Amino acid sequence: MRKLEFWYEFASTYSYLTVMRIEEAAARADVEIDWRPFLLGLIFKSQGWSTSPFNLYPTKGRHMVRDIERIAAARGLTFRMPEQFPANGLGAARLAFAGREEGWCAAFTRAVFTAQFAEGLDISSPAVLERILTAIGVDTGAAFTTAALPETKDALRQETDRAQAIGVFGAPSFVTPDGELFWGDDRLEQALDWTKRLK
Repeated sequence: MRKLEFWYEFASTYSYLTVMRIEEAAARADVEIDWRPFLLGLIFKSQGWSTSPFNLYPTKGRHMVRDIERIAAARGLTFRMPEQFPANGLGAARLAFAGREEGWCAAFTRAVFTAQFAEGLDISSPAVLERILTAIGVDTGAAFTTAALPETKDALRQETDRAQAIGVFGAPSFVTPDGELFWGDDRLEQALDWTKRLK
């Protein structure tokens, strides 16, 4: 089965839309998803941005919120813009990265995005992350220990470096096995179709 890399940032509103539908869409296309959490903020900083462009350009930010509200409603999703935006998703990203090896990254990712954008919770809170891990049946002590290991932290930084090296500049992004880059929730189907058609 062909594999599509799914690059996402936990603070990304549009990544929320993708996370909530990517598995079903991938199953229909007979494509496997490779979950790749990364730190988009570091890429923004390398471009001289101190925060999300949705904050730097308030008109764009207001449109984004309304756009997400419309799309979420059409898909039957709850959307609540969190008070803190962008959220500090570093802890969640480290946990998700640790979960890639143990098979719970996808479930954890869905739960974190739901907590943040459907329930309005602060995903930088260890208590919120602990609650999520417990709810999906993960040993919280072991998960936090693995996430705090220097090798986990280094690996996440290296993933972010790789994302930037292959041209990822926003989230969600999709990279096909032949290196084609697609950006945005509205490009998911194109990315899946491109992957499916590869020989």
